[in-house]
Amino acid sequence: MKFRTEIDIEPLAQKIQINDSIFSIGSCFATEMHQLLSDGQMQCLNNPFGTIFNPLSIKNELETLEKNKPYTEEDLISYQDNFISLDHHSSFNSNNLAFTLDKINQSIHLGNSFLRQSRVVIITYGTSYIYEFLPKQKLVANCHKIPGKFFTKKMLSPDEISLAIKESIKIIKSICKFDVQILFSISPVRHAKDGWIENNLSKAHLISAVHQAIKDEKNCHYLPIYELMLDDLRDYRFYKSDMLHPNHQAVQYIFDKFTKAYFSDEANDFLMENFKINQSLQHIPKDVTHPNYLAFKKHLNQKIASQQMKVNHKIFVESKAERS
Repeated sequence: MKFRTEIDIEPLAQKIQINDSIFSIGSCFATEMHQLLSDGQMQCLNNPFGTIFNPLSIKNELETLEKNKPYTEEDLISYQDNFISLDHHSSFNSNNLAFTLDKINQSIHLGNSFLRQSRVVIITYGTSYIYEFLPKQKLVANCHKIPGKFFTKKMLSPDEISLAIKESIKIIKSICKFDVQILFSISPVRHAKDGWIENNLSKAHLISAVHQAIKDEKNCHYLPIYELMLDDLRDYRFYKSDMLHPNHQAVQYIFDKFTKAYFSDEANDFLMENFKINQSLQHIPKDVTHPNYLAFKKHLNQKIASQQMKVNHKIFVESKAERS
């Protein structure tokens, strides 16, 4: 007898390999997935603009990365003694104009460079709602807690979203390697501030638009993260205390489903071994000069060296330096 509806992900024909570069952009769930890939020492880069939720902003920012277009003072606004880009997450804000611009432009340059060598692009959409900043009549990716009276709010239609997705695909295929795999998913995080009915409608628009946009596109796939959370892990024990965000257990379950379906056996083994090494790296005894600990550390660095021989990029750079 079954007591839950377990969802399996259809395996990817062209598996993700051990040396493939993985670029991700979108909602906070994209960051969760990126963190696990990073812990597993895959070559990955996430959100050069910070967390983004709506498809139109994601399309615009992919376009900026394609052109490698730097920001200038005219692209920023000043609010509460900070220089702010409405296209970026608040982590880019500062009270120093030159510092803010430098941080933004370095991230764009890094994003452009990484995207050019990426074999996999993961896009996670969070909402169909967009906001326009009235003083500049400009679409924003982040409202930065500026009072609501300065914005108008609108829900994108499935057709508008589908068009933004198709344009995003064109941009990615123009800048990435010829056989780039593009994986689309919908964030399972519910946007309670929009309202429960409005949130469901927003997610429905996203799901409909993604399927509409990619049905005839080569190497474009729908990753059912939303369905895994809401239909497979259909229980509040898999949520954080806010009852909105998936907890660590849920994220790990979804990640395991994703890697088993989309990654090669070699890449999966590489990830699993690196997760074990990461756990070992957390072990720091009171006496770091004890012979047993020194032997443990030597053995651990031998494992890292063995893993390093499997890939072209550097792994455990900071961790190994701290422990050598």
